[in-house]
Amino acid sequence: MISREVLMKVKKIEIKTRHLVNNLFGGKYQSAFKGQGMIFSEVREYQHGDEIRLIDWNVTAKNNFPYVKVFEEERELSVFLVVDASLSGSFGSKLKLKSELGAEIASVLGLSALKNNDKVGLLIFTDIIETFLPPKKGTSHILRIISELIKKQPSNKGTDISNALNYILKVINRKSVIFLISDFIDKNFEKSLKILNKKHDVICIKLYDDFENNLKNLGLLKLHDSETNEEFWLDTSNEVARKQFQKLRNDNNLEFLEYCKKNNFDIIPISTSSDFVKPIVNYLNNRDKK
Repeated sequence: MISREVLMKVKKIEIKTRHLVNNLFGGKYQSAFKGQGMIFSEVREYQHGDEIRLIDWNVTAKNNFPYVKVFEEERELSVFLVVDASLSGSFGSKLKLKSELGAEIASVLGLSALKNNDKVGLLIFTDIIETFLPPKKGTSHILRIISELIKKQPSNKGTDISNALNYILKVINRKSVIFLISDFIDKNFEKSLKILNKKHDVICIKLYDDFENNLKNLGLLKLHDSETNEEFWLDTSNEVARKQFQKLRNDNNLEFLEYCKKNNFDIIPISTSSDFVKPIVNYLNNRDKK
């Protein structure tokens, strides 16, 4: 039974994201994500210039006149929203938490797929699989997905991206579009990502907070790793210590971005302190041009 509070949150996010879909994302989404192949549509009489290989010899024999097969693009897609719910997402220094941003982006993408009559599935993960909904069509299914994104209280705190990607590989047979939404604070998942990207169309949406990437002089800070429960002190007034800590974080981010570029992975970095619409629209425009 979904509480009234959750229902109100679902309705609020649906109204906001549906407006974005109708005004910004609908056509761009359809242009950017094509069907997975060509399917037979009909036969018609041969016309000058038609390819010989398209002749339907059975129909031609029956009618004593050449007929050709006509194909059209298979428009329907299966879209998976793979969302990181680990505790590192419960951080945000300005507009919203990373987890809130991820839920909103996933809702927009889900409603865009609904508008395009695509099937949508959901996988929420930490260091275990928290929630899995097989792909379906329909408004009620999308609202359930949004509800799961909002109300989910993860069982675990950690992150295991590789485990989530391996699970997707096992349960998805048909080539799908997969949006992987995470802050990617994890290790040793690149091999699984590479394998998944060979079989499916994977788009990484990297969530980050500006405070994480640009640590200020705030004196002595007690930092807490929300996933491992480890705590340590960092003297941010010490420029050397602050820069060393920041360099470690920035190097990890840069390493992942370079890995994505080298392996032709699509990645969209999005900050909690800015509107997510522009980077996604830019991505869809660039993808459409490709």
